Formats: sequence, structure tokens, C-alpha cells
Amino acid sequence: MGNLISTTAFRTGLARRSAAALIGFALASSAATAHAAGLSGDAKAAIPREIQQLIVVDYRAMQNSPAAMGLKDRVLPPELKRLEAALTKSGLNVDQDTDALAFAAFRVANPDGKGPEQDRIVGIAQGQFHTHDIMANFAKTKTKPDVIRNNTIYPMGTTGLSVVFLNQGTMVFGDKSSIRAAVDARDGFAQNILSNADMSAEMNAVDSHAVWSLLDAKGTQVMMKSVLGEASQIADYDTVKNRMKSAHYTMDFQNGVRFDMAVNLSDTITAATVSTLLKGVQILRKQQGTPLEKAALDQTSIDSNSGTLLVDYSSSDSQFASLLTSPLFQSVVR
Repeated sequence: MGNLISTTAFRTGLARRSAAALIGFALASSAATAHAAGLSGDAKAAIPREIQQLIVVDYRAMQNSPAAMGLKDRVLPPELKRLEAALTKSGLNVDQDTDALAFAAFRVANPDGKGPEQDRIVGIAQGQFHTHDIMANFAKTKTKPDVIRNNTIYPMGTTGLSVVFLNQGTMVFGDKSSIRAAVDARDGFAQNILSNADMSAEMNAVDSHAVWSLLDAKGTQVMMKSVLGEASQIADYDTVKNRMKSAHYTMDFQNGVRFDMAVNLSDTITAATVSTLLKGVQILRKQQGTPLEKAALDQTSIDSNSGTLLVDYSSSDSQFASLLTSPLFQSVVR
């Protein structure tokens, strides 16, 4: 199953923890009414085209369960925790005002036009924000904003982060260079995710779910290497790895907990090969696991369909709550 905002280490950690984070968010939210964590048009337009990973969470449902917050502290990468904490420091009442939170890791060209692309990340919050109070807080602290076209960008204290309101209900936060990339995309000065046909199609397929995530090829490769463990050391894994195109996860919890993952590969044979490898890992972990872990693995279906690897897991809330303390789950989120 480095610097503050954007590093290869962050991307790796985000990809490795993604499945566990999604499961954790969804489980803890299951006591609340299910919502769909969709993104507004402005929010989508502010996500740059070269997306690496996008995570969208129904924050309001999560806030309704104390268990959700405790679990989030265990599975959410430190960089995302810092982004979220910075929102509170800016004067936003995150618990009451936020409906959904999204985190987008993406690539941008090197400013001098030389060298490799740079990794960036922005957070996007949607909700009913008391902008007057937030602006009053900025005025009280004599916060001086930067202005890019019609976008007023406010630094968030000493965090090194900034925030900009796209409209009354949508804000973008991150470091200045990441926000610049986001507003350039929203204002049409750079391409956004809606011009990325593959990722846009993936998003349309999953954004009706309460919790969902998209990964590009690199993120998918890192995630699958972690899932496969020692099986990823086989001689021809690099060949298989290079045929991984993208992946997405979704969570549903109207009737217990259900986790669905789809990994898109270049061809049917590769999808079947990865499915066989993952089934081997499943058998091995069943042999080594506790009775609880064996039961969870029995509830996990692994298959392939055309060029897609499919992994499905379902259980009752209580069964999964017990699984969270198991060595198997801890090995995933480590």
C-alpha cells in the first residue's frame, strides 16, 4: 500500500507517503458526512502545467474528527505541516474557514534559462474566508505586500512564505517564487494543469471523491519502488519503472473504508508484470505478517486491465483503525 518548499527529498517523501496519507485522511473523516473535495476553476488555473503530484483533501470533514488530526500528524510530510501552520499564523482560522486544502508539487524552468528545472510547491485553500479580518491583521503588523499585476502577495510573518487571494474563497500560499508561478499560470502568462491533457483527464476522473491524489511519472516511480520493496531490486526493474506514466488514488468511506489506486503503464504486458510482482510482495508480507495484517492483505485486490495496474482495498472502519497501529502500516508511512 530541504529547502522548506521544494526539494527532491520532499517529492520523494510525498510520493512514498501518499497512499498512507490518503488512507489516513479518509478513515478519520469517515465519522463525518462525505463531501467531494473538488477544486474551483480559479484553483485549477493556478496549478502550473508541469505537475508532479497533487493532493486534495476535504478539510472540513477531517476537522470533525479528533482522530483525523492525530493521524495527519503521523503521515503528513513535514513540509506540508509547515505550509498549513503558516496559514494560521497569517490570521486565518483554518479549522472554521477552510473547506478544502490542496497541495501541488510542480516543476518550473530555471530563471536563468540554464540548468535543470526547479521543484516548487504551493498550497491552495478553499473556503469562506474573513478577508477583512486577515487584511486588518496584515495592516496591524505593518506587513508590506508585493504586487504582481492585480495580485497582492502578503508575506506570512517570519515563515518565509506568502499568501495571495485569487478571490474571496480561494487563496494560494507558498514561497514567493512558487506563488509567482501559480499566478502566472492563473493569469495566462504560463500554462496551467488544464493544458496538460493527461493530468487534466486524470483529474476529471477522480475529483468527485472526498480525497484524491495524482502523480506524474517520476512520483509514480518513486511510490512504486517503495511499495515493491526488495522486489524493485530485480535486474529489469529499471525497464519496468521507465514505463510507468502516471497514477492516481481515491478514497471513499460511505460504507467503511475503500482505497483505490490505478497506475498507468505503457502497455498491457508491463501492467501484468508489475501486477505479478506486487502479488508476490503481497504473498511474502502475508507470510511474515500478524493475523490482522494477513486479513488486511486478504482484503486487498491486485490486478491489471489493459495497461493499468489496479489495487483496491476495503474494510470496515474498526478493522482499519486497528490496522493503523500495525508494523505493516508503519512501514508504509516511515
